[in-house]
Amino acid sequence: MEQMENIEQEKSLENIARKVAGALLKIEAVGFTPDNPRVFKSGIISPVYVDNRLLTSHPNEWEEIMNGFQELIKEKKLDFEAIAGIESAGISHSAVLGYVLKEPMVYIKKEVKGHGTKKRIEGGKVTGKKVLLLEDLVSTGGSSLSGVSALREEGAKVDDCVVIVSYDLTEARENFEKSGVNLHKLTTFPIILQEAIEMKIITEDEKKIIEDWYTDPWGWGKKHGFDKK
Repeated sequence: MEQMENIEQEKSLENIARKVAGALLKIEAVGFTPDNPRVFKSGIISPVYVDNRLLTSHPNEWEEIMNGFQELIKEKKLDFEAIAGIESAGISHSAVLGYVLKEPMVYIKKEVKGHGTKKRIEGGKVTGKKVLLLEDLVSTGGSSLSGVSALREEGAKVDDCVVIVSYDLTEARENFEKSGVNLHKLTTFPIILQEAIEMKIITEDEKKIIEDWYTDPWGWGKKHGFDKK
């Protein structure tokens, strides 16, 4: 019985992942720019990028993502008393999900300001509460886990993080594991790439470049002459 339930859960999560990937590709929230790579906050030079902020201008696709979060939370049986989003991209998504689920929502500033409340957590108290962190995108996990630390410093219990897209890099998996946080992904970049290939959005040459980056994200820029340091 348990094995059957696990198989059904895997199928459900795979279906969510493909739907979300397709929605993001449809609104061009995913960009393939091998000739003009972007630099991530972590310093990684990448021929691809994901901009989930575009979802707020596409309500139908945004609804697809919110439905995905609800299904993911149900499938994983996630238990929480509040939702938290990180400034700034995570705020809109966590606010909508909190409203839909009728759960309290707070947001986490990237840093303490020299004015105002001088706190990183805004929107309410989290002391003693079990908080679900919601992220729009995870590469190495640094920003997400900084948010986890801020919540824990305020007395919150944080065991789980849900994210729209994870690049699914080894470094992120290791960082989340060390911090004792379970990362639950609506979709991952390998799935987005596969969907892009099936939708004929990228060429075979672009596919090879991106797969080369994915094999060595830290060394790709230097290898292709984009790291001038």
